[in-house]
Amino acid sequence: MDLNELRQGINDIDEQIEELFIRRMKLCTEVAEYKISKGLPVFQKGREDEIIRRVRSEMPEQLEGGGAVLFTTMMDISKLLQYQRIFENSKLPEWSALDLDEEAVAAVPGINGSYSHIACRRFSEKLAPRFYDSFPEVFKAVERGDAKFGVLPIVNSTAGSVGQTYELLKEYDLNICATTKVRIDHCLAARKGLTLSDIKEVRSHDQALMQCSHYLAAHGFTTASAENTSLAAEYAANSDEPVAAICSEECAREQGLEILEHSVADADKNYTRFILVSKERLVPEGADIISVSLALPHEAASLYRMLTKFSAAGLNLLMIESRPIANTDFDVVFYLDFEGSLDSKQVQLLMGELEYELSYFRFLGSYKEI
Repeated sequence: MDLNELRQGINDIDEQIEELFIRRMKLCTEVAEYKISKGLPVFQKGREDEIIRRVRSEMPEQLEGGGAVLFTTMMDISKLLQYQRIFENSKLPEWSALDLDEEAVAAVPGINGSYSHIACRRFSEKLAPRFYDSFPEVFKAVERGDAKFGVLPIVNSTAGSVGQTYELLKEYDLNICATTKVRIDHCLAARKGLTLSDIKEVRSHDQALMQCSHYLAAHGFTTASAENTSLAAEYAANSDEPVAAICSEECAREQGLEILEHSVADADKNYTRFILVSKERLVPEGADIISVSLALPHEAASLYRMLTKFSAAGLNLLMIESRPIANTDFDVVFYLDFEGSLDSKQVQLLMGELEYELSYFRFLGSYKEI
């Protein structure tokens, strides 16, 4: 047989597969109707395990794994169709419209001139910043109602995710309602009278130190961690020691520091994404990003199967992040951002399915970039 004949043979088989796939999914819809009438659960692990064992036993050895993946994926799509029938009348919890044209208090880590302060102004000039020394204090302030909003960094284009923010999102029941991107232009600053050769120690937030690691190593500076870049600048301004801070130029000016070096970050294009969080479930008009967190069972292909749900629903994943769960044997929580609107039926069905099927699932917010 020549190549064209071989390809035609594949096409013929593909047509048969398509027909059989449609027939199988029609039967699955009928199964859903039966389960609804009898009050039976969609997911029946024993039935799935039985099918996979049979498939593996009937496949040639080199196709055992591939056959198991094929049938697992088909069963996941089957469940998706069944869930669509079961959750077709379900609704997400109510939310209110985000209004950033009203005056409100925003809890912000650091002091005047911090990058979080810059992000706060970018969210809205109507937000009155109330400064706190640490990220946990920001979350606590919003939870107590001392501030309507909180401003936190969540990911940097050079150093990656801000782990503490993710941990706090898991610990506190707050919702993300907006995001913005700030260009990070670090400088090295010290109190007036000091020169670059005087500096032995440099202080800043761990993320900023990572973003400037090559510069710091090249100069042989020792480093010390601070809660945030602006508090590092405040420390440098008040210390009697020859200490410098890595911070924004605005913050250096606010603290009366002298800028010893401009643009000391390792990457020229260095950006940090900030989130605006609230105790209320607030969603802006035109929100097109959704964030959720979830835990998966310790089973082979559990992450792959979860991602299949997004693919089958036609939803584009923007980010996936994993964080370890304390006091467990390397269990993790996954954080996902994906494109979608809460008005979308596909989004509502998928979130209903995930919440129903997983032991831990949390909606973190629906928002857009400002």
